[in-house]
Amino acid sequence: MLGGEVEKLRLQKLLFLYAMKKQKPEYDFVPYKYGCYSHSATADLNTMVKKGYLSETEKEYGKSDLVKYFPKLKIEDARILQEVVSDYGQMSSHSLIRHTYLNYPFYAINSTIAKDILPGKLYDRVEKAIPKAEKTTLFSIGYEGISLEMYLQKLVKNNVKLLVDVRKNPLSMKFGFSKTLLHRWCNNMGIGYLHIPELGIISDKRQELKTQADYDRLFEDYRNTTLTETIEYQKQILGLLKEHKRIALTCFEAEPCQCHRSHLAESIRQYSEFPYSLIHL
Repeated sequence: MLGGEVEKLRLQKLLFLYAMKKQKPEYDFVPYKYGCYSHSATADLNTMVKKGYLSETEKEYGKSDLVKYFPKLKIEDARILQEVVSDYGQMSSHSLIRHTYLNYPFYAINSTIAKDILPGKLYDRVEKAIPKAEKTTLFSIGYEGISLEMYLQKLVKNNVKLLVDVRKNPLSMKFGFSKTLLHRWCNNMGIGYLHIPELGIISDKRQELKTQADYDRLFEDYRNTTLTETIEYQKQILGLLKEHKRIALTCFEAEPCQCHRSHLAESIRQYSEFPYSLIHL
């Protein structure tokens, strides 16, 4: 539909516009240095290159095989794809970027070219989309059930300045959430990253958690042992909160009641020097 070749930047924009038309898009996006960007989509594209489905140059992807994939799409997906290509496929890269910045300004807030693409008062849309909350707040966030991009979006939209990873083992089978990559993606969003494994729970203790009662027993043990033995680290977090104003504790579980980060946050909140808000994202 695009002639078998497409610039990488154009592909991200077209894929974004396709996703915006779907109720449940395959990919989510973050505001990156050239606007909307999906790390997950790029990882999939890299896999397709390695398997020989695509070819790659510095600026473009090209289709390498002879398989016709369009007829294999679901009817609704094919309709949306045709609509996107018909509406935007012939736009120049500059016009396509301009269109996404004007209509989805949040995704342009970290763009290094936004002021050139949207000169003068047009840039006001992007300026208004920049999160500006400054009230000192301790957040907690889990990545269970959401994409890397949606996770990063939550941090950006809440103007989080520092992510404190409180997993004992900062590895994950889920794309983007192992320590090295998460550190990199946070830094790309202007968010600091710090790992404090001493505040985590060893995996052996988490093997047989089937009911909330199981979690409650685990966290009672956590409060009586780890939290009484790690006061210096809790005070470190409190100091970081005073310094950065908006920080987030992170672990895996989506529900705070099933994650030790909520008990850690409550312990920190008990200090007299904590007259701040606690919010579970």
